[in-house]
Amino acid sequence: QVLLVESGGGLVQAGTSLRLSCAASGRTFSSYSMGWFRQSAEKGREFVAACSWSGSNTYYADSVKGRFTISTDNAKNTVYLQMNILKPEDTAMYYCAADSRSPEVMVRTTWWGKLDYWGQGTQVTVSS
Repeated sequence: QVLLVESGGGLVQAGTSLRLSCAASGRTFSSYSMGWFRQSAEKGREFVAACSWSGSNTYYADSVKGRFTISTDNAKNTVYLQMNILKPEDTAMYYCAADSRSPEVMVRTTWWGKLDYWGQGTQVTVSS
């Protein structure tokens, strides 16, 4: 059984940092693309970041570029999202996803319903 389990969310003040983790299990992900998405009542689902499992070919939403960094740890089978200079508008449930195709597909809204695996999410709340 493939599982993606997110952790690391919480309540923080604006301007601080958080690191989210996504522990992947149940198969080999070395050829997969990994991504982070977020969802809030105000904005719906948004793409945040994606990369190939090797960590190359990274993509970021304009709203997080320069503040967030996606990375992978092969030894731990884990994907991270380092979030710096957090803003109240970053408040959302954050989800990890994995897909056998190029990380570019995660940028395209038409592909979100077709991604192979999703985690259950971790809540991030940023207070002003």
